[in-house]
Amino acid sequence: MAVRPGEFMARQTVFVDTFTDGVLRPDGPMLGPVRDGGCIVALTAPGCWGPMITPALRGGHEVTQPVAVEGAQVGDAIALLVQELAVVSGAAASGTDAPVAGRFLGDPYVAARCGSCGTLYPATRVAGTGPGAVLCAGCGAEASPFRLTHGYTMVFDPRRRVGLTLGPGEAEAVAAQARYWAAVPEGSVQNPILLFGPSQLAGLGTRLRPFLGQLGTTPAVTMPDSHNAGDFGAFLVGAPHEFALRAEQLVHRTDGHLDVDAVRAGAILVCPVKVPGGGVYAGDMHALQGDGEVAGHTADVSGRVTLEVRVIKGLDIDGPVLFPVPEDLPYLARPLTSVERRELEAVARRVGAGSIEDSVPISVIGTGVDLNAATANGLERAASLLELEVAEVRNRATIAGAIEIGRLPGVVQVTFRAPRDRVERAGLGELARELYP
Repeated sequence: MAVRPGEFMARQTVFVDTFTDGVLRPDGPMLGPVRDGGCIVALTAPGCWGPMITPALRGGHEVTQPVAVEGAQVGDAIALLVQELAVVSGAAASGTDAPVAGRFLGDPYVAARCGSCGTLYPATRVAGTGPGAVLCAGCGAEASPFRLTHGYTMVFDPRRRVGLTLGPGEAEAVAAQARYWAAVPEGSVQNPILLFGPSQLAGLGTRLRPFLGQLGTTPAVTMPDSHNAGDFGAFLVGAPHEFALRAEQLVHRTDGHLDVDAVRAGAILVCPVKVPGGGVYAGDMHALQGDGEVAGHTADVSGRVTLEVRVIKGLDIDGPVLFPVPEDLPYLARPLTSVERRELEAVARRVGAGSIEDSVPISVIGTGVDLNAATANGLERAASLLELEVAEVRNRATIAGAIEIGRLPGVVQVTFRAPRDRVERAGLGELARELYP
């Protein structure tokens, strides 16, 4: 049942199996509210390619209906402790893309249009398999605004630990049962990309390590979900479709479309609250991805997600802050071991230096039109959060951290060891201690 924040008594656990039409609306209905300290358990639908070939979806993805969090007000933050991410799909398909001329209005991700009858956001029907399987329900013309330029179909082992890409015959057999293999949730309306049966990369085995490409809170301006970030959000400025924004409105984004592979089970993501109740949503689970998502897409799957939510009052952040699991930290950003501290203490005694700083890892997300802009954004956010000079953050990220690419063209992690007292002062000390005791 959809509610307005504060309308009903908060619940310890909120189950979510419903989805948006791809658009995040600050005045839209929310589920819940979930209790501060409670859990959200969600079924997520595949992101990227499935929604991309479903013109009725207006956001490039199909994320869960937002959930209000008890006590979350504008100017607070919500910590999302990722307790479980489980891949439900038995197979995935993906690859590089190219838009199809004439089948969209300005942006193929958010404003698909039938190239034959001109219907905007046309309903579709599926006829057979292959790249021409998605048809306009009105006139019967091919309706996908995208085509695969180089694609693959991948099946997973029963424990969802490894995946293998298939040849043409096997990919076609999977395509014939696309919804079954994709395990598309009942509430999802997308056409699964497995229908296309891509098979240009066969016989490649790889490992699975699932994470959420979309996790965050509702922006304070209506946005397509895939554009809730500084890079894709820039495409909305002056756009010819209904989701056009002015450049100054991008400040209302929450950067929920991260594609940062460290947003996985065990990590903690702290998100800004820019609408009452926060409006937590999730989606676009990736079975695996290398840093940068250089193909533009990866193996998107249906998934099961469990999140613990905690409100942090007065933490007025502009974008997400991440505490990755220790093994995901860059080498220089990892907490000092007891042996290393003893060695440093010996150095300090030998040269007459003072005490060694007590530091803790932190990763601040930055987004922008390109990687340089995203890095500058992340550095500024980190400096503001911890009350440091940008120059100091640059030095820390260089000698005790790293700049990591989440997604091309413009999502980065500014990761470094920060003074523990500054992290405590920001209200994030308890979360840091949970991961880096």
